Amino acid sequence: MHVRLALLAGVILPAFVAGQQPTQASSPAVSTAPVADAFRMELQRQAKNLIAAAEIMPADKYSYKPTPAQMSFGDVVAHLSGGNDNLCGVIAGAAKPTRTKVSGTDAKDVLVVRLKETFQFCFDVTSKLDDSNLGETLSVFGMSPSRAMTILITSDDWGDHYSQSAIYLRLNGLLPPTAKPPTPTPATK
Repeated sequence: MHVRLALLAGVILPAFVAGQQPTQASSPAVSTAPVADAFRMELQRQAKNLIAAAEIMPADKYSYKPTPAQMSFGDVVAHLSGGNDNLCGVIAGAAKPTRTKVSGTDAKDVLVVRLKETFQFCFDVTSKLDDSNLGETLSVFGMSPSRAMTILITSDDWGDHYSQSAIYLRLNGLLPPTAKPPTPTPATK
């Protein structure tokens, strides 16, 4: 009995262990730029959500602000647009584009188009960003953070303004993009 058990273990165990080892084809490639890659993933996610929030808010609510001391929804969109050009340009070492200035009182369609343009600028200039110079000192709003810190500042800024936008939407009876249930996909036959 013990011999059969030992023989069975000798045959099955190596096969089982071999089956548990990741193969070269199935294991994910290790990134050589994990910070830059993570930033681009965050850029993709935040652009999608912030643009969707700007599209969801009705044009007549762009002047909405919960209290007199807060920015209007339109001000948030205009602020994001300027921030995208500044921060993404600094992070990538690229000159920010020359654009006509927008303000929170501009029409919704103008502000949404500008927000899309500035996120496209971010996609374009950070496409070749890598981790080789994360410690380089940059000049951002009178401060001298590293490139890595500027990436974090930018990501935090997007999260802060998405949260703000989501609250403004909810205060107007609208669901923010991340609160909407997923759209069901049609069944394939």
